[in-house]
Amino acid sequence: MYVRIVNDVSVVQLQRAVTALVDWAREWQLAISIEKCCVLNIGQCRVTPHVTIDNCILPIVPQTRDLGVVVCANLSPTAHVCDIVAKAHKRANLILRTFESRDIDLLVYVRPIVEYNSIVWSPYTVKDIEAIERVQRRFTKRLPDLRQCSYKTDYVVCS
Repeated sequence: MYVRIVNDVSVVQLQRAVTALVDWAREWQLAISIEKCCVLNIGQCRVTPHVTIDNCILPIVPQTRDLGVVVCANLSPTAHVCDIVAKAHKRANLILRTFESRDIDLLVYVRPIVEYNSIVWSPYTVKDIEAIERVQRRFTKRLPDLRQCSYKTDYVVCS
């Protein structure tokens, strides 16, 4: 649920919307996982919203995960990039330890991690772009057919 908070009236409207959501969930016998709920302030915070669900105050957090994408208060993709790069490196290492094959097509198991929902978190800093490219570069350097190729060289030419 996203609401623009400009004053105390906005906070009351947000609380009413959350209460209506909780009531709707109860009516349809759906459980709301309160421990997964939080408040994320984006931009300058003039009013600190104290939102509750079943008398539990929701924590105000600097970042949260929404549909698999880490969203920060400053809307920078850096935290998400760090998260997916770590996951992609782990998966690449697992693949290389598990399979004897060193076929370039194994990269298909790593790319979805790096590409998932990229239209939402598209990196714009050189640091983030290089971190993502480092995943593929490191993986391809560990494949015998591509070890001698530079990163910018098309792997079809080197094969």
